[in-house]
Amino acid sequence: MESNLPDIATAVESIRRGRVTPRQLVEHCLGQIDRWEDCTRAWAHLDRQRALAEADRLGELASRDHLLGALHGIPIGVKDIIDVSGMATEAGSPLLKGRVATEDAPVVARLRAAGAIILGKTVTTEFACFDPGPTRNPWNPEHTPGGSSSGSAAAVALEMCAAAIGSQTGGSIIRPAAYCGVGGFKPTFGRLDTDGVVLVSPRLDHVGPLARTAADLWTTFAVMAGLDASDRPLPELPEPPTLAVIDDFFLQGADAAVRGVLTAAIDALAQAGATLRGFRLPESFGLALSMHACLMAVDATEAHLQTFLAHRAAYGPRMQMLIDEGLTTLAVDYALALRHQERFRRDLAACFGDDPVIAVAPATPTAAPRGLDSTGDPRFNSPWSLAGTPAVTIPCGLTADGLPCGLQLIARHGQDQRLLSVAAWCERALAFAARVPAPGATPLDPATSRAEP
Repeated sequence: MESNLPDIATAVESIRRGRVTPRQLVEHCLGQIDRWEDCTRAWAHLDRQRALAEADRLGELASRDHLLGALHGIPIGVKDIIDVSGMATEAGSPLLKGRVATEDAPVVARLRAAGAIILGKTVTTEFACFDPGPTRNPWNPEHTPGGSSSGSAAAVALEMCAAAIGSQTGGSIIRPAAYCGVGGFKPTFGRLDTDGVVLVSPRLDHVGPLARTAADLWTTFAVMAGLDASDRPLPELPEPPTLAVIDDFFLQGADAAVRGVLTAAIDALAQAGATLRGFRLPESFGLALSMHACLMAVDATEAHLQTFLAHRAAYGPRMQMLIDEGLTTLAVDYALALRHQERFRRDLAACFGDDPVIAVAPATPTAAPRGLDSTGDPRFNSPWSLAGTPAVTIPCGLTADGLPCGLQLIARHGQDQRLLSVAAWCERALAFAARVPAPGATPLDPATSRAEP
């Protein structure tokens, strides 16, 4: 089923030409929320009236040929660990119930400055960790949507917003995006500001976008990074890319269903002209998961210690286990984990070298698992969070059970734009067109819609 919501560039151009209004876009997204929210539960907080009022303001500006930027009139969701002025930031925890932000986080302020309309806050797992939230997978509500950016992924998949902002400490952008059949981008570590964000680990946390296309991921990321996305569209590759397939641990470690979908996708990319070769992981990869777990546990404990000691029972069981693990970690083990992180970053940089090669791997070991008591397995994502290298997932096929699988692409530090250009090339080659069924949806056709006078 083809999407009813235009991609971001098309929508902004249609607003500029008066073919679609920001109000129409917001009303489309609110209609999807009304249709699906009761069974999906992607939103922690909605501000309908403020969104509609902002849409009318932006529509008036557009009628006078004044667009604020690359996201003018585009409805956006923001994960509920990121501050939005006048909205609660509760991080999925009763401990922060009613905590209203007094100002926007810098990434949100940049979204607004570029004309984005903030619809509300999307559901997160508790403190962006392991205790699942109420969100269901839109492809099958008996399966997990992933974590912790579960609400953002589900909302994008159901066209409740054109893009959403998430965060990743281990695999919390890439995994839910893959499970929900959308794109997700974890930028180079430190590329996006994390001020105004409820952090798990200042050494591992990344803010990043989820959207339906690589071009939409780029536009949203570029705005948050302070680039002038209006003058910097995602460049097309001059020639097919070189893709380095990570067989050990990743492709061989995926289950048969995911491996079959990924193998078919990689074959299709080769037939489209991509050059394939192998990617050899450094020796330090062997300790990446355990070192990541050590850093995450200790940093989460540091962030929550005083509140945890006073209100342990208010924390979910997995959060309690994480902090207990941090409390029993030796200082020398934490120091070794920090040293390993630096070594792993250097080793990966050496593996990539100056070569423009992009590494390829499954985004997840399995498609979204059945059951709502877990957010799934992050082991195919955590190493890239530890290293801080940019990673993106795009949907590349469905299993026999009708669940989406993600193709994960990884680049060396700082190669965010090239990574997304390669992702866009792969999108075109794979031509994945499956969408979550949305019976009764009203298409928003910018070619035929007309703004009211």
